[in-house]
Amino acid sequence: MATALYRRYRPETFAEVIGQEHVTDPLRQALRVGRVNHAYLFSGPRGCGKTTSARILARCLNCAQGPTDTPCGACDSCVELARGGPGSLDVVEIDAASHGGVDDARELRERATFAPARDRFKVFIIDEAHMVTPQGFNALLKIVEEPPEHVKFVFATTEPDKVLGTIRSRTHHYPFRLVPPERLQAYLQQLCEAEGVPVGRGVLPLVVRAGAGSVRDSLSVLDQLAAGSGERGLEYESAIALLGYTHAALLDDVVSAFAAGDGATVFRVVDRVVQSGQDPRRFVEDLLQRLRDLVVVQAVGERAREVFPGCPEDQLERMHVQAAAFGTASLSRAADLANAAATEMTGATSPRLHLELLCARMLLPGAEDGERGLAARLDRVERRLGVPSAGPVSGAPAPTPASPAPASPAPAPAPAPAPAAAAADPAPRAPDPAPDPAPDPAPAAPAPAAPAAPAAPAAAAGPGAAPGAAPAESATTCASLTGTGTADVAPGGLEGTGTGDSTEAVRRMWPDVLAHLATVKRRTWTRVSHDAQVLSVDDQRLVLQFRQAGTLAAFTAGPHADFVRESLVAVLGLDRSVVAVAEGAAPAAGSHPLAGARPAQRPAAPSRPAAGRRPSPEPPDDGAGLPPEPPDEHEPPEDDEAGWAPPAQSRPSRPDAEPRPAGSARPAGGAGAGAPGPPSRGAAMMAARERTVTAPPVPADDDAPSYDDADAEDSGLVGAAVVEQLLGGRVIAVDERS
Repeated sequence: MATALYRRYRPETFAEVIGQEHVTDPLRQALRVGRVNHAYLFSGPRGCGKTTSARILARCLNCAQGPTDTPCGACDSCVELARGGPGSLDVVEIDAASHGGVDDARELRERATFAPARDRFKVFIIDEAHMVTPQGFNALLKIVEEPPEHVKFVFATTEPDKVLGTIRSRTHHYPFRLVPPERLQAYLQQLCEAEGVPVGRGVLPLVVRAGAGSVRDSLSVLDQLAAGSGERGLEYESAIALLGYTHAALLDDVVSAFAAGDGATVFRVVDRVVQSGQDPRRFVEDLLQRLRDLVVVQAVGERAREVFPGCPEDQLERMHVQAAAFGTASLSRAADLANAAATEMTGATSPRLHLELLCARMLLPGAEDGERGLAARLDRVERRLGVPSAGPVSGAPAPTPASPAPASPAPAPAPAPAPAAAAADPAPRAPDPAPDPAPDPAPAAPAPAAPAAPAAPAAAAGPGAAPGAAPAESATTCASLTGTGTADVAPGGLEGTGTGDSTEAVRRMWPDVLAHLATVKRRTWTRVSHDAQVLSVDDQRLVLQFRQAGTLAAFTAGPHADFVRESLVAVLGLDRSVVAVAEGAAPAAGSHPLAGARPAQRPAAPSRPAAGRRPSPEPPDDGAGLPPEPPDEHEPPEDDEAGWAPPAQSRPSRPDAEPRPAGSARPAGGAGAGAPGPPSRGAAMMAARERTVTAPPVPADDDAPSYDDADAEDSGLVGAAVVEQLLGGRVIAVDERS
């Protein structure tokens, strides 16, 4: 029969006691200088070395070469008090739990009066001293206060406050502590190597956690796992099943699902926990531990390795990704909710119900009204917006003025609307770098060339397009213009959300994909690792969700999706098209990656193309079935090169612009059907409009003056500046005579 590990590896010297240097070092120094007290009180949690240290102290006092701080291990006293030794007549161990009465105290007092049988001192080790009755302590009080020269007392207890004060005041009190996890894990690793037991990755942290800092408890758990292990040694799966902890992959799945707002995956994990027979309270405790780790990782950043020295590298990388997906307030709120749920689940009749309610609360964006809920909602908004967007959040296009026009062979749709806040500032802005525009398809119907107008390629629909259908544009480009979402998102969501297992697997391996992506394209890795997370995976697509509209626009402006797809194939062997959406949105089912179809039969509306694209001229519009719509007063002046102008009420009246009759038709091309404006003025207005339309989305400047501002008079603009900046005009010539 094998001897237990904690007995085989019991320390025999103070140098072998781990984690208690604050006790062993003063004791060794007292032994070296010969200032040993007559009574000691060792207190602390169970299994931390109190009784073992008392035995070592007895060996040091009765060693043939002592008193010494290091027993020789060869004399009779040292051999008798060593591991597996028979014990010494002059060292008496008493269990106060069963010998704590007054009669036992009197018997001990009588034995203490006799001289030692062989050794230098007679040492009495009283274990569980807090179990001695007050009458027993009173019986020992006199001999503890004034013992014979050859008597030494060592009291060991886990509750020093229960020891009689008159006894405690006559002893030297040394408090023992729990062993730190890193120190204990290194010690267990040495024992496993000495025993020749292979240990799988992640097993020893579980043993240390189960031992809770107690060396004896940790050795008992390790001994149990080693006894049931096979030829492969200690395996993580068997340790998880035996100790009842939650698997790390399961915690990764549920935390990633909370970060992505994926309620289906969260409740699927809850069902797996319950169906496997795991205690829901233990799962909540493990979840709370993981949330605590994420709070620490987010607080220390790149120095997390110093805080978690024993954590595997891949697990630490996943924790970095998970912490980045949360905000500080959201993590703190989630940890508070988990802590409250763990307390409420104590003695609950329906632990699963409490667990599901906890998950529902954590999925809500800070529903409570207090400061914690406000901070969580604010953190969610900041993570969604990132930087201020150029236009307001808009779910539908704004109406556009329309006027009758001659019938054309194939009417072409109008682009999407431009945000009003960005259009209100007509000052030229430096556009962001953009890739070369893709070749546009041929227009549906030829149109006469406009004189003195810059060339602008037209993106028209095919011959069979419906009159109200809008052209397919990049869904992510629209999301970058609106800030949080786009009208290209299908209301039904993704069709592939049923493949939850694939989504969870990709989320677990996402740090490996990012590591490979860093070697393929560093710029793509920077944008994806800091701002994107996996929303869903189906048989055809992988959907990435971006929190910031600016990062989303930058991702879709280049071939970054191809680099992500290349890394997916290289790491996971998963060939999927990559779709990027804004936070809170999902791409339309069946749409092309990075492109979505607009809903049909939508009124035509002007739009602002993505940065780097040139505006398309207005195609012919028959105006059938479309009533006139009110214009936007903040829109910049329209292009007047084609010889027509919008209604006069759309902007301030000007001396050189005459209102057009309601029934007048707008020419299809550059031939003037009405009275065209001066070519120089038309070209200037076209250039102004091109600068406004092609400007990238930037935060609107509230201080930019406009003609309808209440404080326009305080703007400080006079003369030509008013005409240029408030009225959108251009000075052609200055009459020096006036």
